Amino acid sequence: MNAIPFISLPHKPCHSQFDEQDWQILAQHWYPVARIEDITSTPQQVTLLDMNLALYKTEAGQIHLVRDICPHRGVPLSKGWVEGDQLICPYHGLHFNEAGQCTRIPAQPDLTQISERFSLTKFPVVLKCGLVWTSLCGRDQSLANFPVLDTWQSDGHQAILPPYVDIAGSSGRQLEGFIDVAHFAWVHHQAFADRDNPVVPKYTTARTEYGLHTHYTSQVSNYPHGMQHLAPDDFLWHRIFDVYPPFSAVLTVHFPEQGILKILNACCPVSHNKTRLFVPLTRNFDTTGDLQAVYDFNAQIFAEDQEMVESQKPEELPLDISMEAHFEADRSSAMYRRILAEWGLSKRYTV
Repeated sequence: MNAIPFISLPHKPCHSQFDEQDWQILAQHWYPVARIEDITSTPQQVTLLDMNLALYKTEAGQIHLVRDICPHRGVPLSKGWVEGDQLICPYHGLHFNEAGQCTRIPAQPDLTQISERFSLTKFPVVLKCGLVWTSLCGRDQSLANFPVLDTWQSDGHQAILPPYVDIAGSSGRQLEGFIDVAHFAWVHHQAFADRDNPVVPKYTTARTEYGLHTHYTSQVSNYPHGMQHLAPDDFLWHRIFDVYPPFSAVLTVHFPEQGILKILNACCPVSHNKTRLFVPLTRNFDTTGDLQAVYDFNAQIFAEDQEMVESQKPEELPLDISMEAHFEADRSSAMYRRILAEWGLSKRYTV
């Protein structure tokens, strides 16, 4: 797939440690910033690529996302409140409508034509898989590389959205860890894998229009250790990874008796070394089971991964293949790195 063309909109925040070109490349793409269920009429601050945004819902239920700064005196609008369809700045009471236009300056109530300089910077909102997605510079949704979780609203599949996870590590490192099958036995041995079964059988990886597709087959069960008896002894576990660069991937796991589990790993790159991870998932088995058990297992897996991601050096994902050693089981991550490198991300991004 090709990188999305540049659109001249916001510039990199002055405090950001991303290189300007890297920021502009990443800012063309779409990322999740919040769970829909967490949005209220009380504005909240979310951060994407070091840019602070104010996310809120009007009293009519419309979700809006604007830059979290009042154009008048620079106060965060997330400290304000909503009245009807108007967002109110807490400093001087300026009112902003759903289009981001200033409709009222209380200190000058008779002012009928308010300058466009008072308008807010608005960002697009797309609702998918229980999440709010946006792009800082991309405006054409037809060019967006949204991950496909086709079972999210399918009959017979239960949709589950666990709490997000904040990780003090880069989104590239986190995503690569998600598609890494060689770490199962060593990092997840307390959850589902086995250090006595560390071998990674050969698997296939192919480039696609959206990124890459990997099909991995092994005898490593996906059941938690307390439920391993549910897997037949001769059952082969098929895991399919579909990667949607820059920072999303869908894992499909085939369970016994036609069971299907799908996990969307969707990163919000808060900063160069900070990630907010969202993990919507679906399953067509045990659909009346204990959701807390799902949340707990999910939290255990990502806590185990988090410890590794937060300790890796360099913090950013090295896109120069020669910077780190590789073995055959790394074929998916190597291809993922090549795709990001082809987009033109600079050397600064890799160290």
